[in-house]
Amino acid sequence: MAHLLGGEALHLEYPTHVVFDSVTIGISDGDRIGLVGRNGEGKSSLLGMLSDKIEPNSGRVTKRNGLRVGVLDQSDTLDSNATIHYSVVGDMADHEWAGEARIRDIISGLVADLDWEATVGTLSGGQRRRVALAALLVQDWDVIILDEPTNHLDVEGISWLAEHINNRWSKNAGGLMVVTHDRWFLDAVCTTTWEVHDRIVEPFEGGYAAYVLQRVERDRIAAVTESKRQNMMKKELAWLRRGAPARTSKPKFRIEAANQLIADVPPVRNPLELQKMATSRLGKDVIDLLDTEVSFGDKQILKPFTWRIGPGERSGLLGANGAGKSTLLGLIAGTVEPTGGRVKRGQTVKLAVLDQQFRELEHIGEDKVREVLGRFRTTFNVDGKDLTPAQLLERLGFSSAHLSTKVNELSGGQRRRLQLLMILMNEPNVMILDEPTNDVDTDMLAALEDLLDSWPGTLIVVSHDRYLLERVTDQQYAILDGKFRHVPGGVDEYLQLRSSQASNSGSNPSNAASQATPQKASGPSGAEIRAAQKEMNANERKVGQLNDKIAKIHEKMAAHDQSDYEGLGKFTAEMNELQEQVDQLEERWLELSEIIG
Repeated sequence: MAHLLGGEALHLEYPTHVVFDSVTIGISDGDRIGLVGRNGEGKSSLLGMLSDKIEPNSGRVTKRNGLRVGVLDQSDTLDSNATIHYSVVGDMADHEWAGEARIRDIISGLVADLDWEATVGTLSGGQRRRVALAALLVQDWDVIILDEPTNHLDVEGISWLAEHINNRWSKNAGGLMVVTHDRWFLDAVCTTTWEVHDRIVEPFEGGYAAYVLQRVERDRIAAVTESKRQNMMKKELAWLRRGAPARTSKPKFRIEAANQLIADVPPVRNPLELQKMATSRLGKDVIDLLDTEVSFGDKQILKPFTWRIGPGERSGLLGANGAGKSTLLGLIAGTVEPTGGRVKRGQTVKLAVLDQQFRELEHIGEDKVREVLGRFRTTFNVDGKDLTPAQLLERLGFSSAHLSTKVNELSGGQRRRLQLLMILMNEPNVMILDEPTNDVDTDMLAALEDLLDSWPGTLIVVSHDRYLLERVTDQQYAILDGKFRHVPGGVDEYLQLRSSQASNSGSNPSNAASQATPQKASGPSGAEIRAAQKEMNANERKVGQLNDKIAKIHEKMAAHDQSDYEGLGKFTAEMNELQEQVDQLEERWLELSEIIG
């Protein structure tokens, strides 16, 4: 593949620490790279160097001649006095941009709900971010660099962006680098994952799921002593293999290796045991919303519905921005009164809310973390073990040094984790998590999920992070046109319902954007899908046979005279030829899996 962009021996340091020490990397045609790593390890700095916004202390950035690089970083460079129309398409005449299907699709996917002629200065931060992303995507680029593009996008927007990225270039053209904490998005678009840690950039093949597998393998081979982190990642891998319907299309040739790694890992959580514990703490009655509705003036936000929330239930709540999710959470929490019907609460309910405003931390900003933890009980039982508050804090990624840090000096992600820990230490039996993933990196998201696995209460989660929603909840509900309904098919069913809803409505809020209704390409026919499935089955049998032959060659080599270099060389050549056939079959398997979907 042709080289597009890279860095040679990049060294970057700040007065307090070294970020990178002689890092050499490259992006080639067809690369779709996701960057993961703990906050502060240098992901955004790496993007900054590659986009010429940060000058390395030594080393150099290499580019193909005439390379066009588009960047979406954390800064906001939009002109507040410009209209959304001008910010996205510039001086292009309406017939020009409206005549291009790609531009219409971008407008429809990102800004169709905004007034096309409104000025940028009247928009919220999230709306400005979407306008900036649309303005970037309408232009032609050889390489696109995205820093947290999924922030302020809902589940639909994230799904649209993944589809756009996957269809933007042909298979072996263009380059993508993306930093995001959205693990579903990483799986959906990335073919390579780079982990930024300890001043280096370590590459892994595949998206997030493949990265988890390889990272566990790496830790096993290196006999890493960080057993807590390894066990957590193995548990994450176990969920990837066992729990998520969306991941059943992963290559079958990876399954045997995954099965060996998780053979001794128990299920992520035991729903029956947790429900039994929750019932003992809560009783049978939790919160019932009975024929409940909410209106503000003449506007009906939630149409009459009934939802009986039981002990130990783990439910995710889906809905577009403004659909009424916050109103529904307010009904559950008691901060919103219904205008019809009633809300019935069990006598033993003790409810807590993890919101986006850090309300629990407002009055303790000058307190040190150890002082805050000292106000709670001394031990807490997690997974059958008694842990101190400090041990729980460590489990969420804090070091002992953080105990002496003032609360208002913690980073956003650290405050989010402390906020969750304080809620858990108050021992609620019903918990609402409202966008809990903000400012939290992928490692800490896994730690948060691991902690919630053993929490025996009723859990209600609102999040645009599809991975987290599928990971910690067992069922999902949605609000569509003010109607509350169960979606047994989860996020996929919700997206289908929203797509049907958009098709039936036939119009968009903005006259300009109404021209931008995306046209979906027709998929493969039933006959093509059946043929692909048949070829996949044959493909898997061939891979199994070839792997058996390779294993037998390994056995022969082990028993062979190790001083017979010529004989060993023949074995190696035969094995390499078989492995090449396996690689070709695996690549074809992936192509077929895309046809089947």
